[in-house]
Amino acid sequence: MLAAAPLAALAQTPGSSDWGYYGGDALGQHFSSLDQINRGNVARLTPVWTHRTGELGRGFASARKLTFESTPVLAFGLLYLETATNVVIALDPASGRERWRFDPHIDRTRRYAEASARGVSLWSAAQAAGSGACRHRLFTGTLDARLLALDADSGRPCSDFGAGGQVDLSRDVRLRDAGDYLVTSPPAVFGKVVIVGSAIGDNRAAQVERGLIRAYDAESGAQLWSFDPLPDSPAHLAAADWNLDSAQGSGAANAWGVMTVDQEHGLVLVPTGSASPDYYGGQRAGSNRFANSLLALDARSGRLVWHQQLVHHDLWDYDLAAQPVLGDVEVQGLPVPAVIQATKSGMLYLFERSRGQPLFAVTERPVPQSQVPGEKSWPTQPFSSLPPLTPQAPVASQDAWGLTFWDRLKCRQLIATLRNEGIFTPPDLRGTLLTPGFIGGVNWGGVAFDQDHGRIIAAVNLLPMVATLLPRAEFERQARSGDYPHAQFGAQTGTPFGVRREPLLSPLGLPCTPPPWGALVSVDLRHQRIAWQAPLGSTEGFTPWFLPVREFGMPNMGGPIATAGGLVFVGAAMDGYLRAFDIETGAELWKHKLPAAAQATPMTYRAGATQRQYLVISAGGHGPLGTARGDYVVAFALPARLQQ
Repeated sequence: MLAAAPLAALAQTPGSSDWGYYGGDALGQHFSSLDQINRGNVARLTPVWTHRTGELGRGFASARKLTFESTPVLAFGLLYLETATNVVIALDPASGRERWRFDPHIDRTRRYAEASARGVSLWSAAQAAGSGACRHRLFTGTLDARLLALDADSGRPCSDFGAGGQVDLSRDVRLRDAGDYLVTSPPAVFGKVVIVGSAIGDNRAAQVERGLIRAYDAESGAQLWSFDPLPDSPAHLAAADWNLDSAQGSGAANAWGVMTVDQEHGLVLVPTGSASPDYYGGQRAGSNRFANSLLALDARSGRLVWHQQLVHHDLWDYDLAAQPVLGDVEVQGLPVPAVIQATKSGMLYLFERSRGQPLFAVTERPVPQSQVPGEKSWPTQPFSSLPPLTPQAPVASQDAWGLTFWDRLKCRQLIATLRNEGIFTPPDLRGTLLTPGFIGGVNWGGVAFDQDHGRIIAAVNLLPMVATLLPRAEFERQARSGDYPHAQFGAQTGTPFGVRREPLLSPLGLPCTPPPWGALVSVDLRHQRIAWQAPLGSTEGFTPWFLPVREFGMPNMGGPIATAGGLVFVGAAMDGYLRAFDIETGAELWKHKLPAAAQATPMTYRAGATQRQYLVISAGGHGPLGTARGDYVVAFALPARLQQ
């Protein structure tokens, strides 16, 4: 049996792999049934191999934005991953030795809105015989908006797919700016249908590219269907909720996060983002239906089966970024097929999969209204009855936090100047304190779901942010001034206002609200309660030398995975550690300092003659988050004598 194990690994399809999809399995649960590494031995976990991709940003115009968010996948006996510049690499899963590499040669002189690539998708031709080229295929999208099909065994382009192994996704798109229409998440695959969304640069203008969702034949590359979330005619399903002229003057509502395929019902679950721009919606009146929504599309035809909008008329950049998770959820003692959607707003929504009815009540509640000329914010927002992962109440100035009396006083004064009425307070000309901020809540790292125990585990951001709308002349002055080192500026061209957004920081560079600023949170669905919350990350490397390191919990990017060994593994935090937590109690059981920060989601699998369990994470840092950079893929395992 041991001698046959390597041959079995070579025969793996994504569906039979230990981690054949970005989310672990086709359901996106980020859960592994492996338990060789468990509570009792995780403290003995040690690095066993490291691979360096070579991508450190040399000659890349967008190097300051460079990330390494890739989660590898295991299929056909190889471990597949990609760099932020879309170089696809196949590794031997037991040794980390490179087996092949493919470089699509994106234009490195172009400036891209993002420099991220979260993973690839694998496909196997039905009833294929022999060992013909492209019997096993790898699909990925690129920063320059191409959909690639590669032979998963050799890395060579599949010549029968599109034009020489690629499809130009910018074709038939209202392209405004080169480098601002791109793909950052792996495609979804249903049978022979490959489904892809897009990432669109935020806050450049009101009228930007539209968030088309398109499907292609896995063998030929022929387009099968297209779904536009924004109305383009009176016949569009969202037309009644939009003024058609304003819809034409807007854009985005795009699916930039990871989609999930419901094989049982033939659906693809698509999370969408805001219509453009994010912080001023005076020229996109209405709820903006299908933006900020969970769409259930028929995977074969693209027909809309059901949808749920989770933010109306978004003014906060509360895109649906997290991958929808499928699984059975216990409701009144009975298992119900469900889809779980976590949000940047810090709420969890659960819906029945085939028709989209809420499994836990969703209530429309009045929210603060805009005072900005020309803006008409939506009067209510949908609140989940499940416990929120982030605070929703206003931040009082007396709650200001600081390491010293002086910086606490400065924070108190700053909070008092801002509009601050709790969650969904609209952006304002004097500045609005956003809780949660525009990075979440739960971002693209998503959640892990332990179905057997009814537990959802999420890495959550608790960092307060400030969004300030600026009249055009003042925007131009501030954007050129250099006086706002922590701020991002968005022109929002075509509207009366630009936007400045930034974290709410003290003069010492730490948040003005009490820690934690990032946490790992476990939700017990059966009892509808927070089971535990643990700070995620320390201040190591982010405080003055004279201050001690504290486990305060820090902002994070990346998600957790859970295993049958009773563990939750997560990197994500800014301090560059990979950690293991007890899934029952939230106690930290192990951590290891990585050679660079890991703003990525780990994965785990078995490989080799002894079927050793490996834990793998990409450690390359995150340019926008300002963490330590690198090009490492690091694998951990137990010492050989502890494997049994």
